[in-house]
Amino acid sequence: MRYMLLIYSKEAQMEAMSGEEAERIRGAHHAVMQATAARGIFRGAEPLKSTATATTVRMQNGRSLIIDGPFAETKEQLAGYYILDCEDLDEAIRWAEKIPTACKGGEGCVEIRPIIAIPQPTNAMSQAGAMSEAGATSQAGATSQAEQADE
Repeated sequence: MRYMLLIYSKEAQMEAMSGEEAERIRGAHHAVMQATAARGIFRGAEPLKSTATATTVRMQNGRSLIIDGPFAETKEQLAGYYILDCEDLDEAIRWAEKIPTACKGGEGCVEIRPIIAIPQPTNAMSQAGAMSEAGATSQAGATSQAEQADE
């Protein structure tokens, strides 16, 4: 079962941390990523930029309302995520316990949510476009060779 592990931290504490502490936290994340990759369960992990860079799209009366910033004020902000393919929730919890969330002695949490598997769209359009481009390139090459032969 794939699980998304959502990391919540306090942005103000993250922004105020020393470079040394930031490096220690990055190292702890890399250790978790390497360990899960070695077990073959790592599917992805990335940090997010601060909520100051967020844009919220809210649907209201059938129209979209674009808002700069996060939708709601919260104590903790979504800081990043992992996607792990664990045997069960217990394994996901064991990995979540290793993910650093606290900065400057503060608090944070990891929310674990199972991912519902759905069929993914195929990239047929992109593949068709690539084939067309390859064909056009081959045809252009053939045209150029024919032109050179005429000279």
